[in-house]
Amino acid sequence: MRCCHPAPWIVGPVLMLGAAPVFAAAETERTPRRPNIIVIVADDLGYADIGVQGCKDVPTPQIDSIARNGVRFSNGYVSCPVCSPTRAGLITGRYQQRFGHEFNPGQLGQAAARARATQPTTPAVTFGLPLDEVTLADRLKSAGYATGMVGKWHLGDKPPYRPLRRGFEEYYGFLGGAHPYVDLKASDRAPIFRGNESLDENEYLTDAFAREAVAYIDRHKKQPFFLYLTFNAVHTPQQVPDKYLARFGEIQDPKRRSMAAMLSAMDDGIGRVLGKIRSESLENDSLIFFISDNGGPTKGNGSLNTPFTGFKGGLNEGGIRVPFLVQWKGQIPPGRVYDRAIISLDIHPTALAAASPEKPLDIPADKALDGVNLLPFLRAEKSGAPHEVLFWRFGRQAAVRKGDVKLLRIQGQTTLYDLSKDPAEERDLSAEKPELVKELTAALAKWESELKKPLWPQTRARAAAAREATGNRQRQGRRATQTP
Repeated sequence: MRCCHPAPWIVGPVLMLGAAPVFAAAETERTPRRPNIIVIVADDLGYADIGVQGCKDVPTPQIDSIARNGVRFSNGYVSCPVCSPTRAGLITGRYQQRFGHEFNPGQLGQAAARARATQPTTPAVTFGLPLDEVTLADRLKSAGYATGMVGKWHLGDKPPYRPLRRGFEEYYGFLGGAHPYVDLKASDRAPIFRGNESLDENEYLTDAFAREAVAYIDRHKKQPFFLYLTFNAVHTPQQVPDKYLARFGEIQDPKRRSMAAMLSAMDDGIGRVLGKIRSESLENDSLIFFISDNGGPTKGNGSLNTPFTGFKGGLNEGGIRVPFLVQWKGQIPPGRVYDRAIISLDIHPTALAAASPEKPLDIPADKALDGVNLLPFLRAEKSGAPHEVLFWRFGRQAAVRKGDVKLLRIQGQTTLYDLSKDPAEERDLSAEKPELVKELTAALAKWESELKKPLWPQTRARAAAAREATGNRQRQGRRATQTP
């Protein structure tokens, strides 16, 4: 079967995906309860920063265990190369450009305030996930799930946009983008919240998020729950306790060393969560996803996107192809690599299908999901590709992937790549395949015609980062040949 093959760490007999129903029956003779849904999101983690994807200098045994116990997606994408839009797409299961959430909110609040001060007729801009969009938490709550979130939100900080108004019954974390990890006070400009109340946090933030996630599981272990656990590691600022930094004295590059320490802390935290699930005998009753919200910003935090060109902020593979893992013991055969293209939008419908397999939830046509339920593909109940095409747009960048071919449009310039032979996007095939360029350009134009105008503009800083992410291809090509 083309799309799946044993992971390189598997030895001995390997179970074929076609035997999944037998495997599931052998694992458990009881009728399982509706599964817990756990979605773990890392921040700014590079494709090559975990062991199962080639990382040599940073052990990530806990994250790797999700792949060993489940499936690693070698062609797993996010719907945007920056934080907030990706999260908007993931939580709704829809291309976020359909409802105008194309860019990060950034620092535009102050800019908008200044504009209104000088031009009172300037309309007010409220940044956040549009209130008429339905979240995964909304749908799982309506299906009888307990719903909780721990970590970075980044989908609106005004009260109507906060997690407790978007389907979550419990929340611990911060509302914006980048955030400090230490010396956190309730009086800070961007405090930590429990529910809607700000508080002091004395523990290293990554450790605190793990603590809160474990406590949430403990409170709700007797009922099906949805836990959305969104670490801000390994996003800057690079703040990390000495106990983690001491693990990586052999790494000479200070950014890479700090990133490694922050990643190691997160891996420990994920291990605490997985350990809690295991100790409560919930592994067969828990569908667990792990993903990064975008590619690594290599110059910013020392992350690596090998073997790809590009990084956070750009639509080259390094900006949008990310670590993407899933496990569900007893339901998904373990230790597999799935190489068809999938996207973070698929988490939403996959979770809904697992939560309500007998009676699919009724979703209105105007909120139709762009994601696909992956379970039939992982169980070999369906063959072929989950998606015929995937699309991206981020300002003056756009892309479409069909099969192994990707068309990339940056500031009006179009290139074409065969990712199966050229993952670093170094050989432009557009002159050799004009008909394919025409076909994909038309498909992209049709998709773009369905999108909404961005609700707020792109910040200057983010636009500059996007230009840099797609600018010097020769330098990026050299980086893509490095090994972790």
